Amino acid sequence: MFGLYHLFYPWGIFVQIAALVHFFRRRPDGYWFYIIIFGGGVGAAAYLIVEAIPDLGLLRGVFQGFGRRNRIKILETQILDNPSPGNYEELGELLLEQKQFAKGRDAFNRAISVRADSPHAFYHRGQCSLGLGDFAAAIPDLERVVAKDAKFDYYRAAGLLADAYARTGRLDLAAPLFASVTQFSTTPETLYNYANFLKLENRQAEAREWAQKLLAKKRTLPRYMQRVERPWFRKAKSLERDLARA
Repeated sequence: MFGLYHLFYPWGIFVQIAALVHFFRRRPDGYWFYIIIFGGGVGAAAYLIVEAIPDLGLLRGVFQGFGRRNRIKILETQILDNPSPGNYEELGELLLEQKQFAKGRDAFNRAISVRADSPHAFYHRGQCSLGLGDFAAAIPDLERVVAKDAKFDYYRAAGLLADAYARTGRLDLAAPLFASVTQFSTTPETLYNYANFLKLENRQAEAREWAQKLLAKKRTLPRYMQRVERPWFRKAKSLERDLARA
């Protein structure tokens, strides 16, 4: 074993630093922290192989981001000559993907002011409002979309509307909508939002049960999807801890 550690010296410390940087950015299972710290260079290398290398698949989003930013600049120039609702919608969608929610909402405002028959424009404008934490503004847009098609985006629109109701204190409207959505959608986002709604209704035992359902779902997902959905699992753990203290 000493010889194995000798192979990592003095590079082991740099491997540990790289592993810790990745750990604190991605927040995988907590036991990895101890493996990195107490396992030295060997433990850190094991972590990078098991957790960091598979994350390289997520880097495609980074490269896609470069393409989106280039397309955004092109559209902003085209709109000067052709301010069509189609151009504004495309611009809004790209800005939404880049999490530039305020600029995205403004683009959808302009698209809708010219053509108010696109459910996608209202849906994405609602998502921009949610990204800004403006739940009240998101509700009319999401209501319009769900009234037209309750299954829109595989029930995600209805799930987001239910969450917006809950976060603005309209629990009476959120309850029946969540009851409907959770029959068809079991995405981590929906499961977390429903568990949080149950907490707001002081239904602690049920909230804990749904948080545990979300955490159990992690075991059934492919490794790649576990990484993509990791923020929701992290939120579920935090919610479970809050419920345990209540």
